[in-house]
Amino acid sequence: MLGEIVARIVDFAAHRRWLFIILGVLLAAGSTYFTLSRFSITTDIEELIAQDLPWRQRQLAFTTAFPQKGLVAIVEAPTPEGAEQATAALAGALAAQPSLFRGVVQSDSGPFFEQNGLLFQEPAQLAASMNGFVAAQPLLGALAGDPSLRGIATAFGFALQGGVDRLGRPLAMANETLDAVLAGRQPLFSWQTLAAGTPPSPPQLRRVIQAEPVLDFSALQPGRQATEAVEATAARLGLADAYGARVRLTGAAPLNDAQFSVVQSSAIRDTVVATLGVLVILWLALRSWRIIVPVFFSLLVGLAATAALGLLMVGSFNLFSIAFFVLFVGIGVDFGIQFSVRYRSERYRLDDLYGALHGAALKAGTPLALASAATAVGFLSFLPTDYRGLSELGLIAGCGMLIAFLAAITLVPAMLAALEPAPEPSPVGFRALAPLDAFLQRHRVVVIVLTLIGVLAGVPLLFQLQFDFDPINLQNPTTPAVVAYRELQADPQVASMNAAEIVAPTIEAARGIATRLSALPETSRVVTVESLVPADQEQKLAAIAPAAAQLRPALAPASPRPAPSPEE
Repeated sequence: MLGEIVARIVDFAAHRRWLFIILGVLLAAGSTYFTLSRFSITTDIEELIAQDLPWRQRQLAFTTAFPQKGLVAIVEAPTPEGAEQATAALAGALAAQPSLFRGVVQSDSGPFFEQNGLLFQEPAQLAASMNGFVAAQPLLGALAGDPSLRGIATAFGFALQGGVDRLGRPLAMANETLDAVLAGRQPLFSWQTLAAGTPPSPPQLRRVIQAEPVLDFSALQPGRQATEAVEATAARLGLADAYGARVRLTGAAPLNDAQFSVVQSSAIRDTVVATLGVLVILWLALRSWRIIVPVFFSLLVGLAATAALGLLMVGSFNLFSIAFFVLFVGIGVDFGIQFSVRYRSERYRLDDLYGALHGAALKAGTPLALASAATAVGFLSFLPTDYRGLSELGLIAGCGMLIAFLAAITLVPAMLAALEPAPEPSPVGFRALAPLDAFLQRHRVVVIVLTLIGVLAGVPLLFQLQFDFDPINLQNPTTPAVVAYRELQADPQVASMNAAEIVAPTIEAARGIATRLSALPETSRVVTVESLVPADQEQKLAAIAPAAAQLRPALAPASPRPAPSPEE
């Protein structure tokens, strides 16, 4: 009965071909105009998840209490001082652009750490630092009281009292600095490196700025304005020339923009390749432009109608639902191909075009209807998921499969009746593959048994199947944002961008949660609000106080010596 219904629809469309062709053109034109005038795509990945989920509600509450910094600027320089100064300059300039950045924070530097940084050292490390400062008092006093070449010579004189060997490293560093100045290069002298006595480690040459960018989710790259502003600001400040610093960007905004840029850059290329691929397949299957044009026409009309219907149903496409374009072209064209191939077979048997269309509908109508229904149900099965991006994709693609089927049994026969393809001179198929058909028929039992053996042999491997839960692995590993992210992820002192975040009502409750989490083997590090407050402050302040009393006169001399004259 289903085949009879499809056959009647095909006959009706074929005998009223111009009516259906005109309706198809009007539908395509109207749908295209509606889609172009109302087209919008949201690039807010937060909107891909249903907002009423319990964990999503907790995430929204946390984000409200602690606004997330979606942009991370990594500032690196050849010296710790250069990294510190470049970071301070960049952070200040970014904070002065509220239209692009809602908040800017120096995560590991800035006034707070300048004032309180010593308190974060361990007591033994702090004691060693204070002893070193006190021992360097004569050197520091000479430089502070006479910041000239004469003062440096005096400081070296003090250093000589401890032996000539102690001057090797300072003189070598001074020599490198003077060579750079005379050669016109940026001098890279570091007092911190000189005082430490060892080369700085990579974390000491790196500072981090976290910013909350203003995102434009109507654009394909929501954070592009903010990231370009960081790059332009760094260039305007001349950080590379002044401090030898370079700035790299990572974080949620640059990582997402990197993915979206791939979509943008490959859209035209992929569309052209897909279109050419479909045309090649149509030619291999149909061998006549008078048959290819009807299938391609139904494909275009169905695609335009599905796009318009999708906008009506969901209002705006998302990063998943936009994929219905590819799905419709790849799957929707199959209905037209199947009907047309059956038509060719019937036309070889019958010289009557309308009889061939009727026979094709009788024989292919039921399989095509069931195939379209099964495909639509498969896509519509996504509807119950809380993953809105996938749910909307299923809704649009499911409806699109039904539209593709209707287009195949109306517009294709109407266009075939209008173009009147020539009768088929030979049976449909690939004669070169006939021996393969015969071979499979003769050895069908062996083929089936070998197939079952292969399937059973592969079943144990399913238990070894692993799923990669890290979405960062979906991106190009050579992308600058991904490279920078991996470097930060490897540093245990930098908070991971994949950290689990828990809100506790009190400090005591947070302390208990942290204790339980620290005992888990899956936990590498636990940070609470108490981590921001240095421990053992009284003990540390007691160690700092006497050193400060001795160093203050040396660092702030009452009357610095005037600059020496040329003769001096």
